[in-house]
Amino acid sequence: MQLNITGHHVEVTPALKAYVEKKLDRIVRHSDHVLDVHCILTVEKLQQKAEATVNLSGSKIHADAIDANMYAAIDALTDKLDRSVKKHKEKLTDHHVQEGLKAKLT
Repeated sequence: MQLNITGHHVEVTPALKAYVEKKLDRIVRHSDHVLDVHCILTVEKLQQKAEATVNLSGSKIHADAIDANMYAAIDALTDKLDRSVKKHKEKLTDHHVQEGLKAKLT
């Protein structure tokens, strides 16, 4: 997985980068088809925004989260991405194969 982290009106410190990498490892654990992730961290007045685009083989998943704390925004972002990747993975699996096998056996 290739990870690209950029900051808009914020400096991406090594600690912030390591935190994002650690949180996004959870997404890679759920899907083997993650090609790359582009994460943008933004500060606008009192709002901290984290957004990311995950490129999977065949599709893209985008999510964003806004919070008063950047680390909380990253946590919310990874939760949203995790749910989306799981949902995408469920869509790819064919659940009708089991019904065909049951019909053959009876």
